[in-house]
Amino acid sequence: MRWVVVAALVVSCGVGLADELPEHTYDIKTLTVEQAEALEKRESWDLNLDGLSTITPEIAKALAKFNGTLSLDGLSTLTPEAAEALAEGVGKLSLSGLTTISPEVAEAFGKCEGLSINLDGLTTITPEVAEALTKHRSTKLLCFNGFTTITPEVAEALAKCECALCLGGLSKITPDVAEALAKCEGVLFLEGLSEITPEVAEALAKYQGDYLGLNRLTTITPEVAEALAKCNGTLYLPGLTTITPEAAEALAKHKGWLDLRGLTTITPEALKMLRAKPDIGWPSKILVKP
Repeated sequence: MRWVVVAALVVSCGVGLADELPEHTYDIKTLTVEQAEALEKRESWDLNLDGLSTITPEIAKALAKFNGTLSLDGLSTLTPEAAEALAEGVGKLSLSGLTTISPEVAEAFGKCEGLSINLDGLTTITPEVAEALTKHRSTKLLCFNGFTTITPEVAEALAKCECALCLGGLSKITPDVAEALAKCEGVLFLEGLSEITPEVAEALAKYQGDYLGLNRLTTITPEVAEALAKCNGTLYLPGLTTITPEAAEALAKHKGWLDLRGLTTITPEALKMLRAKPDIGWPSKILVKP
């Protein structure tokens, strides 16, 4: 009988802890280990805890069990111990509130097994930190969309990762940065580039990974098209709304999947060039005009 009473009290306490939390998780300002364990068991795709400004290793360990997207964008600092606990997760982790990251924290995240990490609050990192983040190479995704510039040394260190690498904040890059990034063996998102020079395109042509995302590229010259056509894997160019016959002829030589779903108008000559390519993504509607 005594054990039944104790069990009932435990269950009651657990429910009470959960009920004490605000309806919206982003309103949570403080959290106990028990509450973190209760939240981790919620059936949801995402868990927004941006209201937290600090986190202990014990709470981090409990939250790391959440398999969806865990947002902790309210954290401006993170200890190596908390980072190591969070690195045990296998879902998606957003830490865009961090504006700096120490080599020790980077090394802790570098040991993760299958975690996707968003570090969009960083505007720059050292080669040492970049090297530590990519040391273990088991991360699924690394996002640095806060970078507006990047050095060749940092680019080369980040390119060592075998995961998806997001650098969507870069509006332009130099040929030496492009050549360093081209060493990336995983997916490479350069979604901020609205235009690239033939020299940058030639450097990116050395990319041997599976997917090169150039979402915001709105114009493309025949020279750039000819260089990019040498890339392996999928070439994602949804920002192009029109294309010249010369550029179309060059892109048609690409041996991987070519995504041109942003095209709105095309000439008959350009259409003929691209129609000869079997592995291509087309928009649902396109206007053909001279």
